[in-house]
Amino acid sequence: MNKNLSLLLLFIFITTAVLAQNKSDIEILSEWMSGSFNSEEQSLNDSSYYNISLEMTRIWNQPNDGYWLYVEQAVADTKDKPYRQRIYHLVEENGIIKSIIYSIPDEKDFVGGWKNPSVFKSLKPAQLKIREGCEVVINRKDENIFIGSTVDDNCVSNLRGATYATTKVVITKNSMISWDQGFTDKGEQVWGAVKGGYVFKKVIN
Repeated sequence: MNKNLSLLLLFIFITTAVLAQNKSDIEILSEWMSGSFNSEEQSLNDSSYYNISLEMTRIWNQPNDGYWLYVEQAVADTKDKPYRQRIYHLVEENGIIKSIIYSIPDEKDFVGGWKNPSVFKSLKPAQLKIREGCEVVINRKDENIFIGSTVDDNCVSNLRGATYATTKVVITKNSMISWDQGFTDKGEQVWGAVKGGYVFKKVIN
């Protein structure tokens, strides 16, 4: 390897390292959350978990407005029929990161939107319906992990007899653990995984 090439590679390495250090926590979190995930490995090891496809992609790249992510979940064998479509808005307030959750009007029009984010040009944030009390508060534990959860019993849910829902997440560069549960007003769980959260491995960035 000649001297000039060695110097060029060293420059690229140093520049990349400096840029990585300059990224904010919320920017890193948005990058880690973006991509294609599935729980195939977990489903093969434990039959009580399904193989779920999780797609998350950036939309509305507007400066100074946090990070918007379109989220689509489906059973892996029927990816064209998602059972959950949401938009997450990552914002940072006073050093605290929140993922604010929104429902989408006419969500069928946006199935597969993770493959073509331009479809969201026809949708505006003002058209979304916020899921009050369902925001996830996220903290960076160390350089490798973010941990978050909903707050108390603030997220109202009437699914399968529940009165509120909770969400817990653990996010790393290449994986995400998501544990959604529904409870009655007596604290009895009526939906969601029992043993622990779904473990999603990133398959495409």
